[in-house]
Amino acid sequence: MIEENVKSLLSRLAAGNCFGEKVTLVAATKTRTPEEINRAISAGITDIGENKAQEFRDKYDLVRGARRHFIGRLQLNKVKYLIGKTFLIHSVDRDDLAEEISARSIRAGTVSDILLEVNVGAEESKGGYPLPEAYDAFQRLSALGGIRIKGFMAMLPIGGDALLGAKCDEMRALFDCCKAQSGAVEYLSLGMSGDWELCVAHGANMIRLGTAIFGERKPYGAEPSPSV
Repeated sequence: MIEENVKSLLSRLAAGNCFGEKVTLVAATKTRTPEEINRAISAGITDIGENKAQEFRDKYDLVRGARRHFIGRLQLNKVKYLIGKTFLIHSVDRDDLAEEISARSIRAGTVSDILLEVNVGAEESKGGYPLPEAYDAFQRLSALGGIRIKGFMAMLPIGGDALLGAKCDEMRALFDCCKAQSGAVEYLSLGMSGDWELCVAHGANMIRLGTAIFGERKPYGAEPSPSV
């Protein structure tokens, strides 16, 4: 099933988004075993994203051949596990987190690529910069050493297609504005298994899919991970 799902998704994404941009498919691998993840990579997945620093660390040496993303809420004391090992940290949702990534990256002699998370639906249950403050955050944090802001990430609120399409359009406008000012800006990460098609139709060029690739989740550690 994993192989068939990957091939189907990649085929559907081949035409790119509504602007003709390539869409990067990030496999959301929360609770997935290394065997499942390696099967997805063998089928064509080039990018994988973990939600928890512990899983990122535990699976790191057991998974081969894909760029590593971190896509979950990140605590300051877990930043050390990601420096030098991530292609992209999606969920930079506050200044102190950006500053910690910056400081640790500088000490490690590297530059960490990040996305700023935007709370586009103004939901109390979600982190991220409020949309009206996101541009200023981009300007402010772009001055930090050791990090490179590659774009923006958001999780859409619950709503109908008209509302969600409008939220995507707002995110795309922010993305385009900042891209015009910085050649580093490249990614607009919107869309999960339930809404990715709408997001791509409104300009997302990176999507994060878990269930659409692997099926329903099982609790992490519920079964022993197969040897790989």
